[in-house]
Amino acid sequence: MTANVDARPAPRRQVISWGLWNWGADAYNIVILTFVFSVYMVSSYFVDPAIVEAYNKAGGAAGTGPAKVAFDTATTHLTSDFSLIITISAIVLAVLAPVIGQSADRGGRRKHWLGIYTGLMLVTCCMLFFVQGQPSFFWMGAILIGAGGIFYELASVNYNAMLVQISTSKNIGRVSGFGWGMGYLGGIVLLLVSLVGFILGDGPYLFGITSDNGMNIRVIAILVAVWCLIFTLPVLFTVPENAALEPGKRIGPIESYRLVFRSIARLFQNDRQTFNFMLASMIFRDGLAAVFTFGGILAATVFGFGKTEVILFAVAANVIAGIGVFVGGALDDKFGGKAVIVGALVTMSIAGIAMFFLHAEGKTAFWVCGLVLCLCVGPAQSSSRSLMARLAPVGNEGEIFGLYAMTGKATIFIGSAMFYAFVTIFGATYWGILGIIIVILAGLFLLLPVKVGARR
Repeated sequence: MTANVDARPAPRRQVISWGLWNWGADAYNIVILTFVFSVYMVSSYFVDPAIVEAYNKAGGAAGTGPAKVAFDTATTHLTSDFSLIITISAIVLAVLAPVIGQSADRGGRRKHWLGIYTGLMLVTCCMLFFVQGQPSFFWMGAILIGAGGIFYELASVNYNAMLVQISTSKNIGRVSGFGWGMGYLGGIVLLLVSLVGFILGDGPYLFGITSDNGMNIRVIAILVAVWCLIFTLPVLFTVPENAALEPGKRIGPIESYRLVFRSIARLFQNDRQTFNFMLASMIFRDGLAAVFTFGGILAATVFGFGKTEVILFAVAANVIAGIGVFVGGALDDKFGGKAVIVGALVTMSIAGIAMFFLHAEGKTAFWVCGLVLCLCVGPAQSSSRSLMARLAPVGNEGEIFGLYAMTGKATIFIGSAMFYAFVTIFGATYWGILGIIIVILAGLFLLLPVKVGARR
């Protein structure tokens, strides 16, 4: 892309407001999808009470025998079913995302749709409050989380496309890294508030809330919604709307998809390296997303982390990821996005394979390998976004980021499907680690031959 090559930097308030959206909205990704509510959804709350009672009588996690096998099997099934819902939501996203981005480009309503989809995400978040800790509420909770994930990613299509409005060729890597870093830091703050206010100890917690039927976890969903509302509003008031490519023109869904496939064909014919990068990123970003999606579940179900330990790991993970993404942004502007991505994926693959083989070693193995993974996942995500922004054709940023969302946010499609397949086939949750690493390695091998010239 050549837009904004000679443009003046955007006003600081626009860049900060843009970053605040990540600060607020990523709480859904971090608190709901990864470290708190997803762990709640695969916990004993949603296992048959008779199985839980027998498991506790047999000594709980330290016990042995049929009761423990039955409990472990039940939680593995919960994990498998939850990952299935996430996979289905990713397929829905893959269908919707490119048309959403294209519509925002043509109609000049990028900011408008950012607000709409962010609002819908907040509605699903509030509805999670009604997911009581009983087996009959499992599917309701899983579907709401899947739907919220769709709205979050559709909002991100428009949010990511805004990157070209607030950056120049000289600072796009740092601005992209700033956005990712704000998301991690915001997640840290909200995780700590959640931990201190509603998780540490046996209760009662703030405002007299107890853990009955998961109330202390359910109220965190309301906290996330309020947090998101406060911090996602500034971007809607400070960053201007994008200019419409075809003012007043409306096209139907069928024609929209025709245009999408024409865009893909045009990329393939005229800009093979951009096409190849999008293909590679489709794979490795699925793996990156799966690392965070299933990180909390793996910590709790494979490595024996309690609720408090999961949150403490989450805080440490986001600190490390935040450091990584700020450093990665500087390295991106100096050495290029591809170099940062390759280095991150190689390191992640080594750490993930080590985690798989050391799963029986317990918590220490997860702490070490997990933090290495988190150090690298942010730079890989951020540099992938900035590289895509550099490569996107002028004026079609939303459409390209819609395709980017369709491919990579067919996200969690490949990553979560591999996690689901490995857990289901081999009958143990830790096999999901290997499924995710295979996806990351496949993306790495597709990325290596891609040639990225100076575009912006």
